[in-house]
Amino acid sequence: MGKSLPIALRERVASFVDAGHSHRATATHFYVSPRFVNNLMLLKKETGSVQPRKQGRPDKGKLGGHHEWITRRMSENGELTLDELCLELAERGVHVHRSDVGLLLHRLGLSHKKVW
Repeated sequence: MGKSLPIALRERVASFVDAGHSHRATATHFYVSPRFVNNLMLLKKETGSVQPRKQGRPDKGKLGGHHEWITRRMSENGELTLDELCLELAERGVHVHRSDVGLLLHRLGLSHKKVW
């Protein structure tokens, strides 16, 4: 992901617009895109701050509330495959792709590989 522009620049852009300049004139003055100015002013209107929002996806997702169940299930039967876990989750009403389950297991430090 890209880096957010510095807070000092964000504050200067917002105060320039608040002083009565148009978004396009502000963008030209500060060498930023008009879209950035528009989004910044929307952010300021919604939150009252020019602090950037957190980037990336939220940590929850479809499997957010199932971490403990998956951890317990893997400790009970360490030989479950990703497909078997997907089927068990589907029985619980959670329909996810096997790659999502694999990523969660990796984040939890668990392995889906069978030990011979």
